[in-house]
Amino acid sequence: MKLLIASDIHGDIESARVIIDAFEKENCDKILLLGDILYHGPRNDLPGRYAPKEVIALLNGYKEKILAVRGNCDTEVDQMVLEFPILADYALLSLDGLSIYATHGHNYNTKTPPPMAEGDILLHGHTHVIRAEEFGNNNTYINPGSITLPKENCPRSYVVYEDRKFSFYNIAGELIKTKEF
Repeated sequence: MKLLIASDIHGDIESARVIIDAFEKENCDKILLLGDILYHGPRNDLPGRYAPKEVIALLNGYKEKILAVRGNCDTEVDQMVLEFPILADYALLSLDGLSIYATHGHNYNTKTPPPMAEGDILLHGHTHVIRAEEFGNNNTYINPGSITLPKENCPRSYVVYEDRKFSFYNIAGELIKTKEF
């Protein structure tokens, strides 16, 4: 399975288009959204192309291709307009022999991890900072950063997963780094 992984769109239509364009270009099977899809949140500046209604229309056109978990800015009201489920706090994925715990990061993260076995992967957004690092009991933490509002001098970014490899890209589609298992 080939996944396009993104987090923290925060209602920015330009970022949503980048995700869809990358999904098509990379010929991915699914899009995995790690939360904070429509609302920018009270702590963030208004995104440059804040247009949540356009984001809704665009993403709903890919509803059969989207897997999503709930971010701290996602609510039941958002679920009323999005035609794919977004309110699960996490998803457990088994891909190519890897066990991946996908969540937004506001509840489960490296400081408060979910129950994980040795070698499991914790995949989350929330911090808006790109990460691929070891922690815990031989576990790995992967964060695609934010497609809209990056922090700590990170570029706007997303990840493509395929064949036990996470490839990080900026919004121009340029490879930033990889993490292989």
